[in-house]
Amino acid sequence: MAALVRVASTAYEEMRKYWDRNRQLQRPLSPFLTVYKPHLAMMTSLTHRVTGVAMQCAVAGVSITLLALPGDFTHYLELVKNMALGPVIIYGFKLILAFPVTYHFLNGIRHLAWDAGVGFGLSTLYKTGYFVMGLTALVTAYFVFVL
Repeated sequence: MAALVRVASTAYEEMRKYWDRNRQLQRPLSPFLTVYKPHLAMMTSLTHRVTGVAMQCAVAGVSITLLALPGDFTHYLELVKNMALGPVIIYGFKLILAFPVTYHFLNGIRHLAWDAGVGFGLSTLYKTGYFVMGLTALVTAYFVFVL
């Protein structure tokens, strides 16, 4: 029969020692705010993901809603036209619709270039990031104010 051996310390005691030492040294609980400063690559990637998820949710939600409601799409389009909304509201909705589509499309081209192995240099990464942001602003403004 095997004899029971007393371990010097338990996992809980080790964790307590670890956290006591971190508190004594005044270390942050999470390195997120101290290590991961927001930078262009992080923000463009985050925005790409958020716009993709938002568009998917919007398309699915509108589709399901239109399927569940009585009548057809033209009926509801006429209802919206007859509301006589002000230009600020119309331009605001156009902006909400145009920005995610434009940004996701243009940044998606950038991602395709990365998939081909092009544009990973730090200077290229920043140049293409600023280019995508600038072009997104121009194309979105065109969609909102011209079309």
